[in-house]
Amino acid sequence: MAQQAPKPVTIYLAGDSTVSDYPSSLFPRSGWGQVLPTMLDQQVTIRNFAKRGRSSKSFINEGRLNWILNSIQKGDYLFIQFGHNDEKVKYPNLHTNPNTTYKSYLKHYIDGARKKGAIPILVTPVQRMSFSSDGRALNTHGRYPAAMKALAKEENVPVIDLASKSRRLYQQLGSVDTKRLFLWLKAGKYPNYPQGVKDPTHFQEYGAEQIAKLVIEGIEELHLPLENHILAKYR
Repeated sequence: MAQQAPKPVTIYLAGDSTVSDYPSSLFPRSGWGQVLPTMLDQQVTIRNFAKRGRSSKSFINEGRLNWILNSIQKGDYLFIQFGHNDEKVKYPNLHTNPNTTYKSYLKHYIDGARKKGAIPILVTPVQRMSFSSDGRALNTHGRYPAAMKALAKEENVPVIDLASKSRRLYQQLGSVDTKRLFLWLKAGKYPNYPQGVKDPTHFQEYGAEQIAKLVIEGIEELHLPLENHILAKYR
């Protein structure tokens, strides 16, 4: 008997600048959500609602989660990555406490998705580029990844530990080659950045691809039905 073709599915992305899409005017800056569609078959639609500068709190307060919940369908996925801007203590519209408000805001995403019959997936925040003087890739998000993993356990939600995965990748590459992932560009190389740029947070296209591969790896490790949609060359 012929195997049934996988059913079409939509992945919604809620997150910050490391996940979001960028216009060609900012090339080669890219978020991992921007390149993720290239790694999945045509049965998958990705709707990337991630936005620069947002935290788990401000994304909700701006109504962005509601936009997702108004569209998301039973069997769809909601991938949730926040942390970079939740850390910003000096910005009360963004800041959350990793032990309390961060978890309570994230729970809104989980509950909202589940109420619609969708599947929430937590994604710990991808690391910034930071190395110790002896060449160790450092954790750059304090207690936020651990808080997200604790919430995942409490709520029985799958979690992709992108914080750990990205730190391991940077460690493997070393402090020099890790710069190739980031928007760490020499003057004159890209028309959009004539003066060059040294940005340890955001990715260039190549880096976004490498981070998206880690997300794909996480999908496979969790044995989500989505793994049936991963293109062969990324398995």
